Order: sequence, then structure tokens, then C-alpha cells
Amino acid sequence: MIENGKYSHGRKVAELEAALAAYTGAKFVIGVNSGTDALVLLLRAAGLRSGEEVVVPAFSFGATATSVVLAGGTPVFADIEPDGYGIDPAAVADAAGERTRFVMPTHLFSQLADIDRVLDVARRLGLTVVEDSAEAIGMRHRGAHAGLFGAGGVLSFFPTKTLGALGDAGAVLTDDPRIAGTVDALRHHGRFGATIADFPAISTETGLPGVNSKMDDIQAAVLLAKLTGLDDDITRRAELASRYTEALSDVAGVRKLPVVRPDSVFYVYVVEVDSRDDLAAHLAAKGVQTEVYYPTPLHLQPCFTGLGYRKGDFPNAENACRHTLALPLYPDMPVADCDRVCDSIRDFFQGRRG
Repeated sequence: MIENGKYSHGRKVAELEAALAAYTGAKFVIGVNSGTDALVLLLRAAGLRSGEEVVVPAFSFGATATSVVLAGGTPVFADIEPDGYGIDPAAVADAAGERTRFVMPTHLFSQLADIDRVLDVARRLGLTVVEDSAEAIGMRHRGAHAGLFGAGGVLSFFPTKTLGALGDAGAVLTDDPRIAGTVDALRHHGRFGATIADFPAISTETGLPGVNSKMDDIQAAVLLAKLTGLDDDITRRAELASRYTEALSDVAGVRKLPVVRPDSVFYVYVVEVDSRDDLAAHLAAKGVQTEVYYPTPLHLQPCFTGLGYRKGDFPNAENACRHTLALPLYPDMPVADCDRVCDSIRDFFQGRRG
């Protein structure tokens, strides 16, 4: 890479795209510079137009909703299911209106959203499904990989992800050649100067100006090396998650542990607890780092106040924001560290009872 002077959008990126296609079963994988850009370009390539609405969950990372805005659309929020944190299919039907064209379920933490029911609702309402599958590498259902149930999905390779780079990187997954061709063009300035004959996926009506969202070859090289051990890493994460579950299942104050299903792949281990912020501070004092996913639901973010949502509109999402806490989880984590985290949580809640 460095010797040949090709730093982005080069041979290593093409190799990674092919390797990810083989791993996921996607017909097309298009590498880009972040998971957020992957969402934006996927929405644009799938046909989102200015002013059209996309139903998204109220509980997710900010890019789930901001990507809709950046692609020219308007996010419409829906509540989540309380156990798996995926979008509630019944709430999708309630949220959809005359201008709604898409629904974008997010696969969070360790499992898929209820994709079968989401697809049923989408078919009934005539909506296109695109998946925020940024966290979902390795998750499969009925033989299909996350991101391949609708028009397409995405992957994020942020360093903390199950498959992480040394910086930002992302990819679009799709089986649709038209979407793939459009994303391929959009990530590289729209192939400025190309004719419609060169890229028939680009509409003369919309023009679809492109951006600079090329993946760096050094990130592709890192991901290629780590991809060979991905399944082993997934297995190790599952073992640590099982140890957490066994140790915390009888701890008063721990409200909810992750639901494990056949499609579960642990990216992070998220629990719901009483006195979440106090517990996080207690753990930090003992040298245990935690993360809150997510402290504020999307419909209450300041950038979306103009959409007219209020506190109390989506109780499941708001409850998750108050009580969820992600515990340390990574493949190289020693078992002793996992046990230390559990002992510290137990000590915290026993001390409060005492």
C-alpha cells in the first residue's frame, strides 16, 4: 500500500469487499469511510427523496436519524420493544403517514430487531426496508445475514465494533445491483464527468451528486487480518456474556439481562439497572469503564425538537435511556476481570441495601 502510493480505494479495499461478501453472503459490498456515510449513501441510492419520511427507532445511535436528514429525508420516530431494543413493528404502522417511504430498523447490542414482523408491516404499507445493521456483523436469521433482508444494510468498523478497524470505516451491503452501482458512484464524487451510459444507476432526473467517502487501504488491510479471527472473537464474546449472565442473574438491582436468541452476537453486554449513574460512578472508582447507550432518546435530541415530539411519547425508549449500562466486553478480556466487574456490581447493590 505505502510502497505503491495507493492509500485509499485501492486493491486492499477490493480484497476486503470480496472477503466480506463471502462472509455475509451479500452479492455486493461497497466500502466507504464510516458507518454513518454508509447509511446516508444507502438511503440515497435506495431512492429517498427530499421531504420523504423514514421511520426509525427512538432508541439508537444518533446516526440512525441524522443519516436520514443528511440524505434529504425526515425521520419519524417509533418506540422500541422492551427486551431486544429493536423497533416495535406495531409502532412502525402507527408512525407511518402519507409521506413515509422507508422504515429503518436498527439491530442493537446483541440481536436483530424483529425483522420478520418489520418486513410484514413494510409490505403491507408499501415501505422500503433499509437496515441500520452497523453493529450486526455475524448476526444471521433464516440463513440470511443482517443487512440483507430488505433493500440493503450497512456495517460499521469503528474500532470498538465486533470487527473494528484502527479508525473509521464502513460498508454498504446489498443484493441489488442498481443500489450497489449507485453507492459505488456516490462514494467517489459521483464519478464526476461520467455519462449515464457509464453508470445507468445514476438518475438524470435527480443528478445525485457524489461525495468523498472512500475507504482507506490501511483500514482495509487491518480488517482483512482481523476478519480471519472474527468467528473466534464472536465465540469468546458469547462465553464472557454467558459468564456475566450467570453471575448477575440473582443480583437485586439488576433489572434486566440481555435476551439470548439463536441470532445473538454480542457486540456489547447491556444490562438495565437501578441507580444507573451511581453504579457507573462506583465502577469507575474501581477502575471499571462502562458506557451508557444511550443517555437521551433520539426524539428528545435538541436537533429534532422542531419535529414536535415530547417527553413520554416513547416510554420504552425513554426507560432504556434511564437504565441501560454497557459492561466491559472484548475478546481478550480475562475471565478474572469479568468476575471483578460482577463482584463490584454485587457489592454496590448490597451496600445500598445495607
